[in-house]
Amino acid sequence: MDLPRTPSFRLDGKRALVAGASSGIGLACAAALAEAGAAVTLCARRADTLKEAAEAFTARGWQADVLALDVSDVNATRAAIEAAEPFDILLNAAGLARHTRALDTTPEDFDAVMGINLRGCYFLAQAVARKLIAAGKPGSIMTISSQMGHVGGQERAVYCASKHAVEGMTKAMAIEWGPAKIRVNTICPTFILTDLTRGTFDDPAKRAWIEEKIKLGRPGEVEDIMGAAVYLASDASALVTGTAMMIDGGWTAD
Repeated sequence: MDLPRTPSFRLDGKRALVAGASSGIGLACAAALAEAGAAVTLCARRADTLKEAAEAFTARGWQADVLALDVSDVNATRAAIEAAEPFDILLNAAGLARHTRALDTTPEDFDAVMGINLRGCYFLAQAVARKLIAAGKPGSIMTISSQMGHVGGQERAVYCASKHAVEGMTKAMAIEWGPAKIRVNTICPTFILTDLTRGTFDDPAKRAWIEEKIKLGRPGEVEDIMGAAVYLASDASALVTGTAMMIDGGWTAD
């Protein structure tokens, strides 16, 4: 009897671009892709931090280089992607949160969040897809979205708006680019313990709210995201596109 074989989770020979790779979820996902065999380009605004990360990667025998870039600058993003060889994998973890009550949101905060979370995300995906299509290559495009792309949250109207928009964008891009064998998906974490979220977790009332909503009873850690990144980048997810992978401990199950 011939038995089916599990498709490979390996990424050897693939080029991956990880935006927002200087810390937190982005850095963790970049490490996961590199460990799986991809040659990873670490992308963020902080060149010094990227260099330190790349050195840590190469010390482990992984392939890594750096690209200092602000993805909210669409023209610079387009130029950088056009100048590079096509990336088989894009994981965009660049994001911004400015939490205020909806009545207190300023136009400046609105534009800053949307400029990175939606506008920057959109045109980075577009630039990577254009290069893949021109080269006749398949690819996997992933965005770190959020459980807040599927529910609402206090003091998060702008952030929720940006992530709900990313979810819709992802579905539309998946439909358009499917014939080119480019898959487009989101990864939707719950609250993850990072330096950026430490202020939230240091507030006892907010931490209690988070832990009550997460059915598994604990906040997330960056390691909880890494396997999803490898799965969606690899042949193991060859028929997965236009979808959101929830890593929320059951938050959205209600």
